[in-house]
Amino acid sequence: MEFVMLKLFTDHPATIGESYLEHLMFAVGFGSRMLAGGMACCIHGALPFLFLKTGSSIVLELHAVLMCKRATLISKPLSASPRGGSEPEYAI
Repeated sequence: MEFVMLKLFTDHPATIGESYLEHLMFAVGFGSRMLAGGMACCIHGALPFLFLKTGSSIVLELHAVLMCKRATLISKPLSASPRGGSEPEYAI
C-alpha cells in the first residue's frame, strides 16, 4: 500500500524528468504566475487603465517557460508514462 501511494506522487514527475519536490516547486510557481495574471486581467476588465499589458506579458512569459522546458524534455531520455501515453506536450 505504501509503495502504491508513493508511486502516485512520483510517477508523473518522473515522466518529465523531475523529482516530486522539483515538480511541486515548479507547478506552484507556475500556478502562482497564472493566478497573478488572472487577477491582473480581472482588475483590468473593471479598471481598463490598469494592468494594460500584464496579463498578456505573463501568458507570453509562461508560454516561453513551457517551450524551453519542452525542448529540454525532448533532448533527454525520460521514464515511460505510467499510463502508457506518449511524451507530454507540456510539462507542468
